[in-house]
Amino acid sequence: MWFTGMVGAAFSRDLSGTNFLTKGEVVKMEKINISVDNVSVAAEMFDTPTAGKILEALPFESPANVWGDEIYFDISLRLEPEPDARADVAVGDLAYWPAGPAFCIFFGPTPVSTGDQPRAYSPVNVFGRVLGDAKLFKGVSSGSKVKVTKIN
Repeated sequence: MWFTGMVGAAFSRDLSGTNFLTKGEVVKMEKINISVDNVSVAAEMFDTPTAGKILEALPFESPANVWGDEIYFDISLRLEPEPDARADVAVGDLAYWPAGPAFCIFFGPTPVSTGDQPRAYSPVNVFGRVLGDAKLFKGVSSGSKVKVTKIN
């Protein structure tokens, strides 16, 4: 399989999970669409075990919960925290909350933030990011139906 890393370098991954750098070939990262109320945004998925499991489970829809400037919603996956799970996240980050379990979209400070940056209630697996303005989610209400689909 071919993936593109954060700096745009292409690499392949064999079945053992080992990455091999190559030159000259760059392949797009997987993308998803997130729709809720009048908001529809594209997002890119990172090369993580959590992203892979979420891509396999798509499509799904669930009612939204709003917590500060975060939307989270239940998904049927039960995944463990990854080694780099963290509570400090960035605006636009997509994350899986193992304690929920839930899919999280961060677009500003949450009730546990100490500044302008979002902070999860407890460590999350960051698996992607919104492409464009994540603050479009500010008008979403709890109970609104969130739909997540893969972009082909």
